[in-house]
Formats: sequence, structure tokens, C-alpha cells
Amino acid sequence: MRLGSGTFAACCVVIQVLGVALFLRGFFPAPVRSSSRTEHQAEPPAPEPSAGDRSNWTKLPPPLFRKVVIMLIDGLRDDFVFGSKGVKFMPYTTYLVEKGASHSFVAEAKLPTVTMPRIKALMTGSLPGFIDVVRNLNSPALVEDNVITQAKAAGKRIIFYGDETWVKLFPKHFVEYDGTTSFFVSDYTEVDDNVTRHLDKVLKRGDWDVLILHYLGLDHIGHVSGPSSPLIGHKLQEMDSVLMKIHTSLLSEERETLVPNLLVLCGDHGMSEAGGHGASSVEELNTALILISSAFERKPGDIRRPKHVQQTDLAATLAIGLGLPIPGNSVGSLLFPTVEGRPVREQLRFLHLNAVQLSKLLQENVPSYTKEPGFEQFKMSERLHGNWIRLYLEENNSEVLFNLGAKVRRQYLEALRTLSLSLSRQVAQYDIYSMLVGTVMVLEVLVLLLISIPQALSSKAELEVPLWSPVFSLLFYLVFLVLSALHVIVCTSAESSCYFCGLSWLTAGGVMALISALLCAVVSALAKVFADGRLLRKNPAHPKARWSELDVLILLGTLGHVLSLGASSFVEEEHQTWYFLINTLCLALCHELYRNCFLRDDCEPQPCSHVEQGLVSSEPALSDRNIHCNVSEPHRVSKSPTSLDTLRGYEKWMVLASPWVILTCCRLLRSLNQTGVQWAHRPDLGHWLTSSDHKAELSVLAALSLLMIFVLVQRRCSLTSKVAMALGLLGVYCYRAAIGNVLFPWQRDSKDISKPHNLPVLVLSLLIQTLMTKFIWKPLRHDAAEITIMHYWFGQAFFYFQGNSNNIATVDVSAGFVGLDTYMEVPAAFLTAFATFAGPVLWASHLVSFLSTETHSGSALSHACFCYALTCSFPVSAYIILVTSLRHHLFIWSVFSPKLLYEGMHVLITAAICVFFTAMDQTNTKS
Repeated sequence: MRLGSGTFAACCVVIQVLGVALFLRGFFPAPVRSSSRTEHQAEPPAPEPSAGDRSNWTKLPPPLFRKVVIMLIDGLRDDFVFGSKGVKFMPYTTYLVEKGASHSFVAEAKLPTVTMPRIKALMTGSLPGFIDVVRNLNSPALVEDNVITQAKAAGKRIIFYGDETWVKLFPKHFVEYDGTTSFFVSDYTEVDDNVTRHLDKVLKRGDWDVLILHYLGLDHIGHVSGPSSPLIGHKLQEMDSVLMKIHTSLLSEERETLVPNLLVLCGDHGMSEAGGHGASSVEELNTALILISSAFERKPGDIRRPKHVQQTDLAATLAIGLGLPIPGNSVGSLLFPTVEGRPVREQLRFLHLNAVQLSKLLQENVPSYTKEPGFEQFKMSERLHGNWIRLYLEENNSEVLFNLGAKVRRQYLEALRTLSLSLSRQVAQYDIYSMLVGTVMVLEVLVLLLISIPQALSSKAELEVPLWSPVFSLLFYLVFLVLSALHVIVCTSAESSCYFCGLSWLTAGGVMALISALLCAVVSALAKVFADGRLLRKNPAHPKARWSELDVLILLGTLGHVLSLGASSFVEEEHQTWYFLINTLCLALCHELYRNCFLRDDCEPQPCSHVEQGLVSSEPALSDRNIHCNVSEPHRVSKSPTSLDTLRGYEKWMVLASPWVILTCCRLLRSLNQTGVQWAHRPDLGHWLTSSDHKAELSVLAALSLLMIFVLVQRRCSLTSKVAMALGLLGVYCYRAAIGNVLFPWQRDSKDISKPHNLPVLVLSLLIQTLMTKFIWKPLRHDAAEITIMHYWFGQAFFYFQGNSNNIATVDVSAGFVGLDTYMEVPAAFLTAFATFAGPVLWASHLVSFLSTETHSGSALSHACFCYALTCSFPVSAYIILVTSLRHHLFIWSVFSPKLLYEGMHVLITAAICVFFTAMDQTNTKS
């Protein structure tokens, strides 16, 4: 079977997408789970440790609080409450923290720091899987044990107002609810007003036990304007007044019932200095947690500084406070200050229940649990507790009882800390089998692409795939049978759950058949390559052709980038790698231009013949740059009779100046958005433009950028297209002015939100493309492979010029709601993905346009598609191997895993680009 290079590459990348998806499903595994309460069935609580012949305390302790109100403020990082902003904008909360009946904590969230996994952590006490960052867009119902389900089963009446994520996670759990859309980040006013408007009525009612309020406005302001926006202070003042209203109402109710209530103020995650979240910076991990109740009496002079705890500790604390069983999957510890005022026997009872729950979870997830220090400490604590109970029931009120009680308490707290730490380290178990199958598919595709280079880059741009040969068929059936047998053995002997084993036999068989076919194709291609003796030659049509300096640079740069992905620092600062590569590329192109302009083959000065010929002629030989070259000097170009004097002056100087203009543009773009980790906090032009004090300057820049876009694009457009584009660009400015991002000259500044500062990125991208096309690629006659890789490099660099990084927090969610007045999942997800990867997509589109219009070679697009697929496959395949070997690395979840998600998305976009290349190639062939 004969396939074109483009079609072959597109098929390979589609297969690679399947392999990467399977690997991701195995790499992001399910967290530790308890098998004893998967269906929330009631279990009898653990009795008190044995106390001789007397009856033990076998029931759950009664609730500590009559009502519980949870006020969750999305994006409430700790310094918004405990720092200078809290003192200035939240005076009532600050009073409660410093002098009121409260306990304050800095609760550390775990990755990923996005809303849905954080809600799960707060209510289950477990550590959600990292893949929940993807599920955050469409939260499924929560099936594992949690406080909400336990409360409903106990007859508690729960009311909820706020982020509709709760309604999706806990369907049919609330007796009353009003959900608000969490992803429409442009709205920071109504989204909170729709919560607060219910308070006056619900606080006067007595028909509820738990009230949950989830405010989104603060997080939305962060996404659009960042944590330094003046709107942050106004929103904190609003939240402070809401807290005061709730607390005052609960206190007045307590005067009648004489039973304490509990008010919980907390955040789900923090907020980075750029305003986003999802990664592992301190600002994103540390959130405020305040427990307020009249039960927490404070003596004069009692200074309670915020203690550092884990966010998962809240679930166990809420369960104890409501008189409920602790969720079975919780890895958190009881926040002991909340029960310090209770009698010693109750304190030890609470600690024992928590320790029993953690020890059971440890037994179910760690085979050698008896050797764990936490389990040994728990058993020791339980024995001491039994001794204390015996003394207590003997009505012994001596100092011995008091001292032993204090010792047991300390022992339990230490055991809880150690058990929680041990379980947190057992966050997940990798699905090695699924990872292995996915890796094999990805590597087979990479090897197949590599050994197909001689045929794929030939003048015909076709490959012979021997799918129907007898040898191929026999090898295929043998491999398929072996793989099927291995699949049966692995799936029947696996002790833990495996995603690939859970697939239907038909689906698994299809994957095995695909792997077998790929392996046979690789073997057949290798046999053909060794028979012909061709591999990795610069030009298969010319066996003696040598690699040019630019080819060597491209090869070394690609391999160097792949190798750099093995270090966490290089992953965090990957933008520096791409900036270095494109700067080096520009200098190499400058060297090539100057050499061709001023030096002869024998290094003597000569007219700029090569460059002149490229500017005069519109038909560069992109398909074979060596066709006019001497065989022994393939990188040299033959002289042209055209004189340098025949060129117009500006053309000559633009050829010489274009690499330096491009370098200047790249330097300006680097100053626009600081990204990465090490220097992300430093001020940049983007921060200056988006501040409310410089909206006029941003408006002028936006207008000039839109004008430049029109100038750069309109030269190839018809009159109708020019008019349509002008109206469209005017509409862009009008839309931004309507939502308060920019201003018209006659308009007053009415809003403080400013974000669209990235228009210069698009302008400079179009400018660089224009310069490269007219003054570099045409005159130097680079072949399709070189031009493709250069487009790929610039596309990657522009991904970071936009302000993106390998950090999930830099994803601009607000871009998904341009033109939308309500949340629509599919358009919002598409717009967000498109805006994030606009740089690579824009440069890939220009590649198609350039090869379609600037060359008459029928194989250029096929060569480009193949080279683009191969260039993408290198880092993806290498990174999969790297993260597999580094899966126990300290930074696997904070650094390597987010990059893995980006690579998965990059492969998907590459597949779409290759399909687009192939479609355009087929269209050009027919026409």
C-alpha cells in the first residue's frame, strides 16, 4: 500500500494521540481509597480501648455544634486575611482572629489547586488525583465517602448557595440550593449577589442544620485583573460584611438555644501573582481557614497565631463537630484546638476515632503497614488509652490520671501526624500496565517516522507500507497472539485495578492488533532501510549531499531541547530554552545571509547574487535546495548573473537588517510577559499596561496593534475581504471597550479590569512572518523541512511570549468567555484551548499558507506535514520515558505532571494540524 508522506504522518500522529491518552490514564491514577465504605453504608464506630469488665463507650459522641455554616471564598489565599489586606479591608474578621472566639489556621492545599479537587479534599479529607484538573471543567457526582453524604444520611438538612460545582458533586443532597456558574470569570458582582440575596431569609429560619456558601467573585477578579487589582480590596470588604452578618445572626440564635454554632471561613485554593491558580506556588497553596464559635472561649491575653495545617484536616473536624463518622478515605487529622475545651475523656475519644480510621486506611493501602511508625505509635497510644480508661472508671482523680491523660493525648497527636504523613505519601498507585501499552504505541510511531525519512522526504513524497505481504501477515499473527496471551496473564494476576484491563475484549484486542501492525511495519521498514543503505541523509535524491550548518543547528537544537526536559528547572523555565534557540537561529540565518551576500566560494567578496535571485524570482526551489549546487559543495549556491546594483536600496538593506529586526522583536516580546517560575514575580510591560492607571496607554496600544494587523494582513486580500477585516477589527475594539478593557477617546474610565495586553504579540508575530518570508526564506531557498522546523520553533517560542508556561495557573480562563454572556462548556473549552495554543496554531497556519503560495512543488506540504509530526513526536516520546523513570521524583506532581498535560494537549493539536496539512495537500493536488 502506497501512502503520501502527509497522510502517513497524519495517521501516525493520530495513533500517537491514542497512545498518549492511554499513558495519561495510567500515569494519573486513582488516589488511595478505603474499600470498607464505598457505598456509604453505616458502620459501628470503634469502641473505646478495652477497660476490663466495665462497658466501653461504643457510640459516636454527640454533635459539638447545633448548626454549621461554611463560607467558602474562592481564591482566598492566606495573606488576604492574615496580611495587610486583611487588616485594611476585613476589620471584623481581623478582630475575630486576634481577639474573638476563634481558631485560625493557614491550610495548605495540595495539587492541583483548582476548585473541584479542592472541594473534594475539603469534604472527603482525601487527596484527589491530579487528573481532576481536567475533570474540573465538568464535575461528575462524587461517589466516595464524604461529610455531605454522611450528614444527609444522619438526617441533617443542608442548604447550599454558590458555585454549581457543589450541585454536580452532591446531587440530591441539598434540601434547597441555588447554583451559580463558576467559569464565567468576567462576572464578579452578580455571581456573589446571587448568593448573598438569600441570607436574610435563610438566617431567620430554623429548618436547616448545615448552610454552605461558595463565593466566586474574588477568584474571578484574580483571573481577570490579578491580586493587586483595586477590586480585590472592595471584594474583601464585601466578604467581611457578609461574615459579620452571618456571625451576628448565629450569636443571637445561641442566646435563645444556649447551644454553640460553628462558622467556618475558608478558601479552596490561593491565587498566584498573575491571578491564576492550579500550580504549586506558595500563594496558590496557602489558604485561610478560620473556625468561629462561642465554644472557643478566649481568655484575656490569649494570643492565637495562625497554625499551619493541611486542608484535608477540615473533613475530620467537621465530622466530629457534627457527630458523624469520619469519611473513610480521609487522610486528615482532627484540628485539636477545636476540642481543647472538652473533657479529657471526650478529647481522647475523638482522637481515638480519628486514629482508628487512619490506621484502617493504612492497612488497606500499604501491605507492610505493621512496619509503619505511625501504626506502631497508634497501637502504643491505644494501650495507654486503655490504661487511662481503667483509672478513670475507678474514679481515680489523682495527678497520675491527669499526667497519663496528657501523655496519651500527646501520643495520639503524634500518631495522627505520622499516619497522615504516611498516607499522603501513598497518594496514588500508578497503572503501570496502561502506561506501558501507551508508551509502546508512542515509541513505535516515533521509530516508524524516523526510519521512513528517506522515503517520506523523497521527491515523490510517498511510502510503501507492506500491510498485505505474507511475511508481514505471519509476523503480525504471531505478535498478536503473544500480546493477547500477555494481556490475559497480566489482567488475571493484577492485584490492583488497571484501566486497560477494564476495557472490553474487543477494544483491548483492537489495541493489541494496532501494536502488532505497528511493530511489523517497523520491522519491514528497517529491513528495507538496511537493504537500501539510506538513513537520515539530507537529500535522498542526492546520495552525496551533506548537511548544512543550519541543518546541524536544527538537529542539535531539537535534541538539546529534548534532553533538557529531564531536569525540573529546565521544565519550569522551558521558555528560556526556546528563546535561546530562536535567537541562535536568527544569528545563524544572519551569518548565512551575509556569507551569501559578501563572500565567494573561495571566501572572496562577491555580489549578493543568491539573495538577489531569490528577491527577483517568486519560485524558490523549496523542494530541493541543492539542485543547482556542486555535489562536493552542496551547501554552496551557484553564482547568478544578476548584479547587486540592480536591487532597490531598501530591499538590499532589509535583507541584511531583517535578522536583527526579528531579534529586536523577540526581545520586546520577552519584556511583555514574565513567565516560568524564577522570574514570574518580576514586573513586566504586561503588568504595567493592565494596571488601572494606564488604561489610556493600553487603549492606544490596542488601537495601533489592530491597525498594524490590518496593514500586515490586507496586502493579499480582495476589496471585500479588506472591508470585512476592517469591520471585524473595529468590532474587536468596540467589544473590549464595551466590557471596560479599553477606552474610546470620549469615554471615561468606569471599570478597573484590564487584561487584553497581548495584541502586540500577534502584531509582532505577523511582522516576523512577513520579514522571514520576503527577506530570508525566499532568498535563501530553504527547503520545506527546514522551513517547517523553523515554524515549529517560532510557534513554541510564541506560546511562551503569550505569557504561558508549563504551569497550569498561567492558563487564561477569561479567554474562554469572549463573546459569551453565559457559560457554555464546549465553546468555552475550545476558546480557552485555542487562546492558550494560539502561537503554535498561528505559525502552523502560516506554514500552510507559505508553502501553498510561495512554491510550486507538489510535495512541499507533504514534506512539511511529515517533518512537523516528527518534530513533535521527539519531545513527547522522550518526555513519556522521562516521567516514567522520574515518577517517584520529589517534583513529579508540581513540575513534571503539568508539563505532561501540556504535552498531551500539544500532541492533540499537532494531530489536528497534520490533518489540516493533509486536507490542504489533497485540495491543492486536485486543483
